[in-house]
Amino acid sequence: MTLAAFADFASHRHPFDILPFDLLEDLATRTQTIDMAKGQTICDVGEPVSGLYLIEKGAIDLITPEGSLLLHLNIGNCFGERALLSDGKAPNKAIASEDSTLFLLPNKDFQKLIKSYPSFHSFFDSSLARKAPASSETVDSTTSLISVSIGNLMTPNPITIPPTTTVMDAAKIMREKNISCVLISESEKLTGILTTGDLSHRVVASGRPADTSVADVMTPNPFTLGPDALGFDALMVMMERAHTHLPVVDNGKLVGILTNTNLVRQQAVSAPFIIRDISRQTSFEALNDIVSKTPQMLAQLVGSGVDAHNIGRIITNVTDTLTRRLVTMAEEKFGPAPIPYLWLACGSQGRQEQTGVSDQDNCLILDDSYNEADHGSYFKDFAQYVSDGLDACGYFYCPGDMMATNPRWCQPAKVWRSYFDQWIDKPDPMAQMLASVMFDLRPITGDEQLFDGMYQQTLEKARKNSIFRAHMISNSLSHTPPLNLFRGFALIKKGEHKDTLDLKHNGVVPIVDLGRAYALEAAIENANTRERLHMARDAKALSASGADDLIDAYDLIANMRLEHQAKQIRDGQKPDNFMPPAILSELERNHLKDAFIVIKTMQSALGHNQGANI
Repeated sequence: MTLAAFADFASHRHPFDILPFDLLEDLATRTQTIDMAKGQTICDVGEPVSGLYLIEKGAIDLITPEGSLLLHLNIGNCFGERALLSDGKAPNKAIASEDSTLFLLPNKDFQKLIKSYPSFHSFFDSSLARKAPASSETVDSTTSLISVSIGNLMTPNPITIPPTTTVMDAAKIMREKNISCVLISESEKLTGILTTGDLSHRVVASGRPADTSVADVMTPNPFTLGPDALGFDALMVMMERAHTHLPVVDNGKLVGILTNTNLVRQQAVSAPFIIRDISRQTSFEALNDIVSKTPQMLAQLVGSGVDAHNIGRIITNVTDTLTRRLVTMAEEKFGPAPIPYLWLACGSQGRQEQTGVSDQDNCLILDDSYNEADHGSYFKDFAQYVSDGLDACGYFYCPGDMMATNPRWCQPAKVWRSYFDQWIDKPDPMAQMLASVMFDLRPITGDEQLFDGMYQQTLEKARKNSIFRAHMISNSLSHTPPLNLFRGFALIKKGEHKDTLDLKHNGVVPIVDLGRAYALEAAIENANTRERLHMARDAKALSASGADDLIDAYDLIANMRLEHQAKQIRDGQKPDNFMPPAILSELERNHLKDAFIVIKTMQSALGHNQGANI
């Protein structure tokens, strides 16, 4: 691991991206690289934390002192800042949930950074954020919850009752106090919680008598958090555990209760709440009511300064959740699937790059025991139901019929393997187009073993076929940036989008195509374009300067595209990808031209070298 690795990695991760690159290079000389095996403990509760951890590879679980999973952190996430900003001791246990590589920035450097860069400080310091709260109109609620402690969100002094109280008396207390739960304590120790939902399901629906003690129907030893934990901590716990109430305990003493209502007051429209609400719906109409909030969420995310890469992941998470909910509803309607299956997404959903305008691109891989006579009717109805549900929620049917409703894309695993083999062995233009789409496949729900090994085998075979690689490169050059001979903008000349630029097909898509070609060259399995470019650079399939220029171009165009869509949403218009450059400042137009020039240069270099290193 070179010293530059930290600078390169951190420069694309917030809040390090606000720091000068030469400062990141200087920090790299003192930053440690630590490899952790799966299951290994990084730090335990109460242990001194020597610096800020940044996850470069793998994943880390934060475990509460009570032994419960608090958060699952992935690549690009930081941890340790809460200890560094307080008493220096770890409030939770950090364990590698898979083989991981971490950067450790020394505490001394971390303290200098928070003193010298207020924006860096505000990202980590919740007290600073509370002093200058952001407008709810411009900041997504998920972002605001990151910086608010539970102590500022909870309802203090919750109602408690002894375990011998009858359910009738408990219900009366809830009605009189207009509350949705009571906490059960014995000798000043919290022993359980009873909610209105518990009364409905465990008492009324079960036919229990009114004199049943609450001890018999309560949830014993409920999960708790301390008042200094962040609202985001509570949000993740409540989402993952499907809890609606969370007792707050400080040094063993009950001090408050946090409910969904407390969080709703803090949030406007955010991904976790949309995702939660999706999981509760039972009809297309109800799902559409929830998913229709996504454009507003996109506008809020753009307004709060979230970059296009992360917005794409957030929007795609909503689509993934909707897809899984529709699959569950399909099984409820038609019965359990007769054989194992796997629902996959391709296109922008497969790459986790969705925006405010998306069609649906999906397919089904079935177990090799599939028999048309016995199983065909089930999966035809199943696929139609899910695709109809996606369309009803705004993800319109794919114009190219790249959907599981097309029998060609609903086949056993052995047929899928034969597809890939045929496309590689006979790489005509149609085969190239299909192969390009399928190289972006990502499992959504079902038996992932049906896909295990298939992609890797296909990728390896494709790399060994020089003719296929040449065709893939040629295909990646088919979408060109909108520049004329004099390097001015080549605008759409007629139709409803006259005098605009297509930021998707002539801006983002050419870089997506290049990323796919580099991924093939370097045997990269990741489908996300930005990550493909990073990994291609690390694998030397793409020079560092070429990768950096292309990533910068991608970020600029993708962010400009989302800003255009966000403005349309705020103006009450339907978002699209067609932006008139006249609305840009001269500086913005020059930057956009530079980005298009980078694409054209990289396309030319790739075509000239036929996949060799640039």
